[in-house]
Amino acid sequence: MALTPKDIAAMLDHSTLQPWLTEADIRHGCEVALKYGTASVCARPCDVPILAAMLKGSSVKVCTVIGFPHGAHETAIKAAEAELAVKEGCQELDMVINIGKLKGGDEAYVEAEIREIAEIAHRSGAILKVILETCFLTEEEKVTACRLSERAGADFVKTSTGYGSAGCTIEDLKLMRKSVSEKVRIKGSGGIRDLDTVLAARAAGASRCGVSATEKIMEEAERRFREGTL
Repeated sequence: MALTPKDIAAMLDHSTLQPWLTEADIRHGCEVALKYGTASVCARPCDVPILAAMLKGSSVKVCTVIGFPHGAHETAIKAAEAELAVKEGCQELDMVINIGKLKGGDEAYVEAEIREIAEIAHRSGAILKVILETCFLTEEEKVTACRLSERAGADFVKTSTGYGSAGCTIEDLKLMRKSVSEKVRIKGSGGIRDLDTVLAARAAGASRCGVSATEKIMEEAERRFREGTL
């Protein structure tokens, strides 16, 4: 079956995470997401009330980040952040793992933390995406993080915050897809700025991409669809 622009939009989490964004920018981001019908808007925690009001009644989900961007908050803080987010209307949570704990070999800590946030999300009918920040991990650590995430109840594993030393790679997406079962979905994020990269991520097994260049990507998708080249 041929791809449509709607299929592309359904893969996109429209990202509004830059620290300098104003309320007007966040509202514009919601308008862009509603125009194209993206999967979600992923915004900073302080912006969740804006998203909840603007996206209410639409198919676009309210998403925020937990422990962002370094993942080094204490678990109790991540849990409180998650509890408040779902109380304010969040339907999707993107949490950064404790990267140092993973690299130090404390798998029990990492798994327990993911499980706690997953349980908070699931109690409210929300989903959890676990951000690995792959640029800081070895191949073995990426595989371990994927397996811990699945065991702890994560719905997605996600490559990057976009604020590390590097972002999403197709190789990482392929590795992550092989490292979890079909129950767990894959999200690429960080440096995805054009339609070809979204399509390559899709081919590698990603079902979501975090992007801020949504308008550019969707305009290209619509043009190619009209030309029969999507």
